Amino acid sequence: MTTAAPPVDPFPHLHVASGYSLRYGTSTPSALVARAADLGMPVLALTDRDGLYGAVKFVRACGEAGLAPVLGVDLATSPTGLADGLPAWADPSVALRRSSSRTPARGGAVVDLRFPRVTVLALGAEDAGAGRGWAALCRLVSATHLDGVRGVPVSSLELVAGHATARAGGTGARAALAVLLGPGSELGRALLARRDDLAHAVLRRWRDVLPAGSLHVEVVCHHAPPGTAGSVEHAARMLSFARAAGVPAVLTAAARSAGADGGPTADLLDAVRRLVPLDTRYTDRVSGQGHLLPTVDMARTAADVARAAGDPSAAADLLATTAALAARAVQDPAADLGIGRHHLPDAAALGLGPGADQGAVLRARCEGGIGRRYPGADPALEARVLRRLEDELETIDRVGFAGYFLTVADVCDLTREMRVRVAARGSGAGSLVNHLLGISDVEPLGHRLLMERFLNPRRGQLPDIDLDVESARREDVYAAVLDRFGGDRVTCVSMMDTYRVRHAVRDVGAALGLPPVEVDAIATAFPHLRARDARTAIAELPELQRSGLGEERLDAFFDLVERLDGLPRHVALHPCGVVLSNPALMDRTPVEASWKGFPVSQFDKDDVEDMGLLKLDVLGIRMQSAMAYAVREVARVEQTEVDLDDRAQVPLDDPATYTLIRSTRTLGCFQIESPGQRELVGKFGPRTFDDIVVDISLFRPGPVKSDMVTPFLEARQGWTAPQHLDERLRHVLEPTCGVVVFHEQVIELIAALTGHDLALSDEYRRHLGTRRGQEEMEPQFRRRALEHGYPAETVDRVWAVLTAFASFGFCKAHAAAFALPTYQSAWLKTHHPAAFLAGVLTHDPGMYPKRLILDDARNLGIAVLGLDVNASGDTYRVERVDPPAPHAVDDAVEDVADLDPWLGGRGVRNPDGLGDGVADGTGFGIRLSLTDVKGISGAEVARIVAGQPYRSLADLWQRARPSRPTAERLVLAGALDALHGMRPVGRAREAVPRRGRATRRDLLLQVAELDRWSRSAGTAPARVGARQVRGPLEARTLDVRAAAAAQSRAPRPVGESARTVQLALDLGDAPEEVTPGGLPEMTGPERVRAELDVLGLDASAHVVDPYTPLLRALRVTPARDLRSRRSRAELLVAGVKVATQTPPVRSGRRVVFLTLDDTTGPLDATFFEDAQGPYAATVFHSWLLVVRGVLRRTGPRGVSLRATGAWELPALWDAWTAGGIGAVHAVVAAAPDPGYSRAATRGAAASRSSRPVVAAPPTHPREHGPAAGGTVRRRILVHASGFRQSPYADLAPAGEDTRNSRSLARAAAPPSGAVPERKLWHSSSGSSGR
Repeated sequence: MTTAAPPVDPFPHLHVASGYSLRYGTSTPSALVARAADLGMPVLALTDRDGLYGAVKFVRACGEAGLAPVLGVDLATSPTGLADGLPAWADPSVALRRSSSRTPARGGAVVDLRFPRVTVLALGAEDAGAGRGWAALCRLVSATHLDGVRGVPVSSLELVAGHATARAGGTGARAALAVLLGPGSELGRALLARRDDLAHAVLRRWRDVLPAGSLHVEVVCHHAPPGTAGSVEHAARMLSFARAAGVPAVLTAAARSAGADGGPTADLLDAVRRLVPLDTRYTDRVSGQGHLLPTVDMARTAADVARAAGDPSAAADLLATTAALAARAVQDPAADLGIGRHHLPDAAALGLGPGADQGAVLRARCEGGIGRRYPGADPALEARVLRRLEDELETIDRVGFAGYFLTVADVCDLTREMRVRVAARGSGAGSLVNHLLGISDVEPLGHRLLMERFLNPRRGQLPDIDLDVESARREDVYAAVLDRFGGDRVTCVSMMDTYRVRHAVRDVGAALGLPPVEVDAIATAFPHLRARDARTAIAELPELQRSGLGEERLDAFFDLVERLDGLPRHVALHPCGVVLSNPALMDRTPVEASWKGFPVSQFDKDDVEDMGLLKLDVLGIRMQSAMAYAVREVARVEQTEVDLDDRAQVPLDDPATYTLIRSTRTLGCFQIESPGQRELVGKFGPRTFDDIVVDISLFRPGPVKSDMVTPFLEARQGWTAPQHLDERLRHVLEPTCGVVVFHEQVIELIAALTGHDLALSDEYRRHLGTRRGQEEMEPQFRRRALEHGYPAETVDRVWAVLTAFASFGFCKAHAAAFALPTYQSAWLKTHHPAAFLAGVLTHDPGMYPKRLILDDARNLGIAVLGLDVNASGDTYRVERVDPPAPHAVDDAVEDVADLDPWLGGRGVRNPDGLGDGVADGTGFGIRLSLTDVKGISGAEVARIVAGQPYRSLADLWQRARPSRPTAERLVLAGALDALHGMRPVGRAREAVPRRGRATRRDLLLQVAELDRWSRSAGTAPARVGARQVRGPLEARTLDVRAAAAAQSRAPRPVGESARTVQLALDLGDAPEEVTPGGLPEMTGPERVRAELDVLGLDASAHVVDPYTPLLRALRVTPARDLRSRRSRAELLVAGVKVATQTPPVRSGRRVVFLTLDDTTGPLDATFFEDAQGPYAATVFHSWLLVVRGVLRRTGPRGVSLRATGAWELPALWDAWTAGGIGAVHAVVAAAPDPGYSRAATRGAAASRSSRPVVAAPPTHPREHGPAAGGTVRRRILVHASGFRQSPYADLAPAGEDTRNSRSLARAAAPPSGAVPERKLWHSSSGSSGR
């Protein structure tokens, strides 16, 4: 029975968890704020579990809604020992401690130890002093995370007490934190068990260590069943106890969600968090409450509790005490959190003395760089440089950012001192100051780059400079920055991984107890999209329509999946963000340890920018590592020192490099290796560095939507005259043939037409990104343009270009920064192809799997050298090899077989006529790396390399001590063939080995014998890869960097002890000789399968080779011959799937790009939306494919294939072996022709982009029915510019993130068997399947 309560002041909720309480809270901070605002509450707290991850977003949302924010944290605390002896029904941790000696069923583990919990609030300026409450809260959270085991943050009474006091000047100790002991604390658990004696002991201990005004008792009533936590009875005992002890009591709802509808989600999260079935036995929710209740309901709850406590008048006191604490704890975003100010590194961090003029130091460094950057400059150029420098320094001085530039320059200098490649990217390349400081190698004056695009004085925001470093050395750079600036000034940035459909399916499936195999099949059926779009995708995507996932029996399953959408699930280290500040950094952000032991802020990149902290993006770029490695290989093998940044050695006008680029043989090259880019460079034909800048910028949505790609290409080739819109705009548009390509051109156009300065024009450009901004800007733009004498027709045309371009364009400075490593990578491939591709294979920087890069190497004349325990290392190494002898036709060899493109016939290498010395790898080979062996550890690789050379398998076993699985995989991959004189067989014209010679199967038997001998002799190799688990740290003064490093969970680096090879005493009893057992050698297909399983590569032969007879019978066209086929010809192609993509296109419809490899090179097929119905599942879920399509010539070097069908190659092989070519034709004929709709045909014909584009679907109801191929009408996202995008389009290309690599499961196999699981193709985020 509830009690009516009189009206009271709005209730402030002081214990509220958001979704940033990982796997606990169910609502976003903004949703909580919106709910509180709807309820008329002026104050709201956010007290997430174990962290402050959502605090900045919560404060920002409160500011927008007009609410006063209160910030706190709900912390697990270690037991004090004062409440021992409680029964398990009152203290959930008791049962778990009792069962700690037992292993849970099915190999699980207890992951929620149910520690006692307390809620801590930061007090405001009146109690603690400005910012001191927030600082104490940040430091408490940091200490909790860093003083224990990573991932299990557990605080303590002592730790909380040590941070609860603020000492300011001579005013003495004041409370900085308010501590709330609620039903989940030891106090609450003792009272639930009616052990008042233990409760008094706990309270006394907390009261003794906390400052006055800090301690409170938290009363929570969820109207739970009697005798349980959250019941009226329990809440009444808490209230009575607090009043009797003289401790203020506050009322909270302990909210986990904004509204009552979050209850089922909370139950699901409990099951997910604890790795238990979804059952009421394991959930925390005991009633329909636990969300933000209205004031009247909280007042009624207070009355219920007071009445049960025997004093109805206590309700008013309870509410008043709650309101009083809320008023004390309100945080001012500016005064307490420091939002609105910039917190740059102090002078000491920059090596400057107190009071040093940072502006003067910056000026001196820039002036000193003029001679280095502009040697021999004529007076006119020098005057331009000085004028531009003066303008930029004046702007920097006005906004007060001199320290920012000095800090970034120091980081660049530090990186170069480490002999690590570093390059700036982004709009910062447009700054002369950055160029003179050595931050950027791009010369801004010659490229007409604008400082205002980078640093706009009208915004006053910190600029953004991104630094690209070698990915292999990124963590070394992080460590060096920490050493240079100190752990109290530096932290990394976090990022929050949120639930998307695949993660949600897996967690919901586990909570519902579904078989893991079924859950995996459901999860991998979806593209990487939002969980809330799961059922929409099932209805719209053809590969899902036939999956059965839309059945009614799965409705409850997908209801739960959609509930998890967007909720945070995991916090991780941001891949590049580093924060640099002053010694007060730890007062502004809580810090925890990353997996590898780096200190990382609990705030993401947007949060740290809102907090005014300097965020420097230090990106680990694998291409930079690949180029650095290639340079080292050139020096080692060719004794030639190459400096890629030396314009004398690597001029930007090298004709051979541009020949390679125009040939489209750009696999592995930075930025220009994707299917669309290879087609674009084939049409464009770049001849200068500026052309590369334009090419990179053209390959963006803005120019495509603006209908600028084709006009540019036509003007570029001289087929049409450039259109400059107006003669007065010629200077802006002439460099790009009358086409708007860059952000800088938009800025200059706006400035030219309106008369505004460049800074204000850049602000106008930013407004173009939204419809509202366009509506606000258009009248002003038109009025000022007309006032400046531009005809109305010209104004209309310019405005149309600007709105179409919107915010989609590309910054020219960014493009120029990208163009430099693009050119350098192409130069390396042109002049040192073996070393370059060895670098690409070692560091895997591209969008394609390694096996395609190896195929490219073969086609450039580079020998692929197999795995060899005496020659292979921990990288792909270049070796000199004997060039092939001139071929003489042998009458004994069939010409057809000898020239067969799928059997490595003559003429495959360099088929494009690049010319002598251009990408010709003849005379060089690339040796495969030991690191690609599946399951091999770093220590095993180090020992094998350290012990080279070996004389036998037994020698390898005894000295390098590999594990048995590693030794067996080395044998299977052929790493011991040369050691034992084996010659593999299986390809045409390869001889069968003589009788009496050992085979790989014999070696496998010896591995087993050696393993038995080692075990009997007590010398078996130790298990490898085990990681030492580090225990809690001892209490001490917190050293952030040391504490974070101590929590590293990463494998330790391979030390000298692990590298040491064993020189055992040879007693003569070890199995030394391999006795031939008459076992047959592995055939060619068997060898390929073993390589795929062990290495993820087909090194000795191509996977397609066994299918060659069928491909010839089907008259399949090799990739290298596509350019010789006539346009509009229908033909068949075949190969191994390399990548799938679903790029955004102008029409907004879904387009699938499929890249295949058939040994002669890559080929690209495009499946328009109309063709996906019958074939989407085959494209996404199969590996070896035959594709039918219509060829279209797109330029001198460009062709595209509009796909009309796809079949699994092994299925066609089975039909062929069973019924001949007629059976194959019957299988192909049985599949429906997609029958492109007229709308799609018109769209493809009218496409003006370098990527295929189809027209928008018809909008008239009568015209709009199911599309050809079985697809249905789909949603289309429309940008403010009018750009239409499919919701299933990629946001990033395939292969950029190694997590998107798909292993081969349930894939088609070569004729003789199954293909093992390895990473064999890349699929983008919009692709279904693995």
